[in-house]
Amino acid sequence: MPDYGLPLRFGTFITPTNTRPETPVGLARLSEQRGLDLVTFQDHPYQPAFLDTWTLMSWVAAQTERIHIAPNVLNVPLRPPAVTARAAASLDLLSGGRFDLALGAGAFWDAIEAMGGGRLTPGQAVDALSEAIDVIRGIWNTGERAPLRLDGTHHALHGAKRGPAPAHDLPIWIGALKPRMLRLTGRKGDGWLPSLAYLQPGDLERGNTTIDEAAIAAGRDPREITRLVNIAGQFARSGGGLLVGPPAQWVEQLLPLALENGLSTFILASDDPDAISRFAEEVAPALREAVDRERGAAGVDVAPVTRAAVIALRRPGIDYAGIPAELRATAVEPGDTAYATVRSTYMRGGAPGLVLRPANTAEVVLALAFAREQPVPMAVRSGGHGISGRSTNDGGIVIDLGALDAIEVLDESTRRIRLEPGAVWMDVAAALQPRGWGLSSGDYGGVGVGGLATAGGIGWLARGRGLTIDHLVAVQIVLADGSVVRASAGENADLFWAVRGAGANFGIVTSFEFETYEVGDVGFAQLVFDAGDTARFLEQWGAEVERAPRDLTSFLIMGASTPGEPVVAQVMSVVDSDDPNTVIDRLQPLADLAPLLQQSVQILPYAGVMANAQPGHHDGRGEPQSRSALIEHITPAFAQGAARLLASGEVRFFQIRSVGGAVADVAADATAYAHRTANFSIVALGTRAERLNRLWDDLAEHFTGLYLSFDTDLRPERVTDAFPEATIARLRVLKARYDPQNVFRDNFNIV
Repeated sequence: MPDYGLPLRFGTFITPTNTRPETPVGLARLSEQRGLDLVTFQDHPYQPAFLDTWTLMSWVAAQTERIHIAPNVLNVPLRPPAVTARAAASLDLLSGGRFDLALGAGAFWDAIEAMGGGRLTPGQAVDALSEAIDVIRGIWNTGERAPLRLDGTHHALHGAKRGPAPAHDLPIWIGALKPRMLRLTGRKGDGWLPSLAYLQPGDLERGNTTIDEAAIAAGRDPREITRLVNIAGQFARSGGGLLVGPPAQWVEQLLPLALENGLSTFILASDDPDAISRFAEEVAPALREAVDRERGAAGVDVAPVTRAAVIALRRPGIDYAGIPAELRATAVEPGDTAYATVRSTYMRGGAPGLVLRPANTAEVVLALAFAREQPVPMAVRSGGHGISGRSTNDGGIVIDLGALDAIEVLDESTRRIRLEPGAVWMDVAAALQPRGWGLSSGDYGGVGVGGLATAGGIGWLARGRGLTIDHLVAVQIVLADGSVVRASAGENADLFWAVRGAGANFGIVTSFEFETYEVGDVGFAQLVFDAGDTARFLEQWGAEVERAPRDLTSFLIMGASTPGEPVVAQVMSVVDSDDPNTVIDRLQPLADLAPLLQQSVQILPYAGVMANAQPGHHDGRGEPQSRSALIEHITPAFAQGAARLLASGEVRFFQIRSVGGAVADVAADATAYAHRTANFSIVALGTRAERLNRLWDDLAEHFTGLYLSFDTDLRPERVTDAFPEATIARLRVLKARYDPQNVFRDNFNIV
């Protein structure tokens, strides 16, 4: 039989004895310390002399850091598959992707029946295991929105919720000996796990043939299926039979099993610490070296195997085979388990053909070089909030910077910090809070540094402290041609000017340097008003905000009205002071605007205000439409137009953020964010683009600009809305210099 070219792995098979519960745990730790890849435990829930295998595996996962853990094999008749799926995914998540699942159809039926399990014939057991695999994979498939339904003979689900998804592409290995089980392994399994002691001469060859034929018939590559084996033996000075002798003899006898029978994972069944140590230190490295040598001489293909199910979902226009080796291990395609966690943004469902996840600047250069050669859209993502929808796509490539998330203090005296684009502002605020520092940065802690810090940054302290970009002093950026440069006021100053407001058109920023400022506790108010007279309320709120001292920054939110329910407005405000009297003094004019329905006022650290992000990956759905504008004042005419917009029912979310103050202190030509005189930023979200655009365009006479991060409109005139004439002219000159091939064309493209 052929060598399948899979990398060799070595593990242990440890008895889960309960006579000394610390013993199997200690052997698992020893396996890790000696450099083995895998530790496994048998699963016999009816055996009172054994610890419960799932509990033991969980404990071992907590006691180890690197080694993978698996049952050998899990007793499916006594473990409901839907529960098993969630338990496996949970343990994989908790262990950082270190759990592998091995399943058995069942044996010892008297004991199983005694424990409450149903007795099955051999054929029924295989069918039940097949259904169980479908259930497990279905629960893990969080990319499928609909609840899981399965009308099986042995396992039936009637609308089960899916998830969680495992942390990695969690394999399902099958303990199999007989032809029906082997064929099931070929159709649905990720690995074949027999015990060498139970195999007769020729069984490996026949088993591989049966599995391969079933795999090919199912449209799979036989190399997708790892061949594992449990082995047992004894180390001795002289040879005495199969795996009885010195380590060199073990290597000699295992070598043909790898090269001729395709076995790539060898699991030693032993509770002897000395045997485990010798296997790890004297057999495993020598066998790896021998296999590598023979494979090299024979020209065996050892390239990673991509599952047929993944290949079937690949999108046209992407050279998947050409993905740089440095990025391949973390790249995510449709069909990969991790795809559901990276396809979407906070609000928008995406369907990219490939997500590249570089871990450093050098890998960003590789990712950009690869994406640049593909005739598909390219998106760059930092935190994944992405209201504008431009950090995901359909069928294109996403360069996901989430792994670049460092937060570093560079200079205590100047309060200079270095942030990477994948860090989120909630974590930045938390890291700065012990030093009493802060940096205004949007209103949601889950927003990534990269997107906000290249667009503007309208945050809770904007009126008193300015935009986020107003405190940016330098960036490291990967340009369209792959060169990495530093930009600051004294180095590539024109590029630094462009990055602050139009950065997405010029490159991928891989680090930002900011000078922060001292921020103590702040007042944070959430006030809910009866805004039945919407136009009057909006106008008066705007006037009060403009009159207020700069230490007040206020945001207003309204939604679609519900028949029979009062029209309400939620006003959230931050007062940059820890003095209760100052806080109340700033808030009282707002509180007097209209009848208060609810109120909450707190004094808390700024990091507490920003600690509002939901945990977990983004799981946006659909294609929400968002329109944005900047305005000088909330005039009576604009307020009436906004009231009509809200009354239309087309807008689900309407927000006004106060700007002005310190934002206007910066000269209009100092950064590419040039609409410095605007006192308010407005955003409206709906679901029907044509209708929302028409209503929004009716308000255009009031607008003086546009904030890039909040607008989904793809019409080219939005670019000229975002930048005044002098600014766009300068940006076009710089675009021709830094990105003449228009590589960065999928985000408010300046041409």
